[in-house]
Amino acid sequence: PLVAPLKVVCQNSSASEKVEKISGAEGTKLDEDFIEMERVRQVKTTGYPQTEGLLGDCMLRYGHELGDDSVFGCALVDMGEAMRQMADVKDSLDINVKQNFIDPLQSLQDKDLKEITHHLKKLEGRRLDFDYKKKRQGKIPDEEIRQAVEKFEESKELAERSMFNFLENDVEQVSQLSALIEAALEYHQQSSEILAELSVTVSTNIRQAH
Repeated sequence: PLVAPLKVVCQNSSASEKVEKISGAEGTKLDEDFIEMERVRQVKTTGYPQTEGLLGDCMLRYGHELGDDSVFGCALVDMGEAMRQMADVKDSLDINVKQNFIDPLQSLQDKDLKEITHHLKKLEGRRLDFDYKKKRQGKIPDEEIRQAVEKFEESKELAERSMFNFLENDVEQVSQLSALIEAALEYHQQSSEILAELSVTVSTNIRQAH
């Protein structure tokens, strides 16, 4: 429900309204289209708009409406710009986490774990075949039993090797977890810097207004 009115709000900037009043003509849609395209690009970066970005757009819209003569309006604009910056930082976090943590885990699921599952299923099938032929010993050629043993041992070795390789890569998995921690830390540090700078700006504006 919040996105639709914000899209409408974005289509009218203070600058275009002033031009229309002066010229008496309808303003060109080029700037509006450009702004909308830019917002779509930001959304496509992560697949969805960040809450901070939506809030920032709303603050900027109504801050500009109040004008530069309004202390509250100026504060809204400053806050809106900060929220947009935080949305960009959040986008970077999402992309970083996907590339360095989620994607490697997905690859692990699609390749290593899938390979282990394949070998375990094959091992189970050959174990059942071996057990069946053992029970029929004396009724079937010894060569069939020997082949069943060889296939069982082969599958057992492949399954053990795939599981061993998986467990040997736990250092790499910890590294991916470390990348997640670093990404979260960087996000919070950058957000903290943005808010600290905003706090100084707003405090300065309050002192100047008195």
